[in-house]
Amino acid sequence: MRSGSVRLGRVAVVLGLLETFGPISMDLYLPLLPRLAADLGTSESLAQATMSACMLGLALGQLVVGPLSDRVGRRRPLLAGVGLFAVLSVVCAVTPSIELLLAARFLQGLCGSAGIVVALAVARDLTEGVELVRLLAMLTTVGALAPIVAPVVGGQLALVMGWRGIFLVLAGIGGGLFLLALLALPESLPGPARRGDGGFRDLGVLARDRLFLCFLVVGACGGTAFFTYLASISFVAQGGFGLSPQWFSVCFAANAVMSVVGAQVNRAVVRRFGPARMYVVGTTATALAAVTMVVAAVLDAGILLLVPLGLVMLTSGGSTSNGSALALASHGSRAGTAAALLGTSAFAVGPVLAPLVSLNGTSPLSMSLTMAAAHGCAAAIVWVAVRPRLRAPAVTGGR
Repeated sequence: MRSGSVRLGRVAVVLGLLETFGPISMDLYLPLLPRLAADLGTSESLAQATMSACMLGLALGQLVVGPLSDRVGRRRPLLAGVGLFAVLSVVCAVTPSIELLLAARFLQGLCGSAGIVVALAVARDLTEGVELVRLLAMLTTVGALAPIVAPVVGGQLALVMGWRGIFLVLAGIGGGLFLLALLALPESLPGPARRGDGGFRDLGVLARDRLFLCFLVVGACGGTAFFTYLASISFVAQGGFGLSPQWFSVCFAANAVMSVVGAQVNRAVVRRFGPARMYVVGTTATALAAVTMVVAAVLDAGILLLVPLGLVMLTSGGSTSNGSALALASHGSRAGTAAALLGTSAFAVGPVLAPLVSLNGTSPLSMSLTMAAAHGCAAAIVWVAVRPRLRAPAVTGGR
């Protein structure tokens, strides 16, 4: 039993690192986003759109990789995606224009999506119920090392290299993760469990599950809020609050620490209170914290806005794994497709909305209002459509 726990812990570390494709693709060059705009002679909105392009690639790629992993297993799509991510990072480093950078970033996200969706599918292959929540909380913790370390490292790298050098660093990280997955991640979906008849049929089953669709909408709201934060915070903290790239990186890392704390608190108490109750509490608390951000912005509280922002990261970090586990509970046999839809919902809306919000410039109020609206919608859906349907057996569904 002990050896099984150790093995699961090692797999959790690998899966958590694979889930870092989204964060490292954004956070490592986040402190240099204003400089990228200046170097390429483009606007803040188009500079933010380089993140949007990558996020859209991350969203759409999961719709391909997830069902494919249900058919052919987890390892082959994963290794192909991670390897191409490293190659495309080099392309981003040498691109001469904002237009080509946008295209390369989209393709980079398309390939990097393999790490995100396969990590969630493997977790569902190995566990279910409350133990799945606890494993996902471990993935959140390991994966959160990227947003803690990446902006700090990015801020320090900004002292010695430009944004092109950052993309070369990303290429090296992609190569390292490829080797890690090749050597340390076994196949979790054996041949007899693979679904040669999956794909559109599985999508139809999931589309008829109203509770699953509610989780998708809530995930889209949460993804919109998080991406708004991600795309806006460098301009708000540096342009609005006057922080240097180095101090911005420290503040950004502190918010990531809050997410880790939230995930670990949830992991510690979920056995007692259950994923359903923790999910409702987490989404509600996140919405209230986001509303407090709006109040701080309206009162022109300045850098004190970061306090309720930290609370948003704390509460949302604690509720994400509960939502994923509840959504996957009854879909173990199509975990890849279900994980793909969950991942796509989180990445689909924010990349489009965030640049539109910042067309007239990024401000603390525009960031706070967008985040509060998104989290408020999520909480309303949970209370009206999800909470009445949640029952304790919902997290112990079959495979």
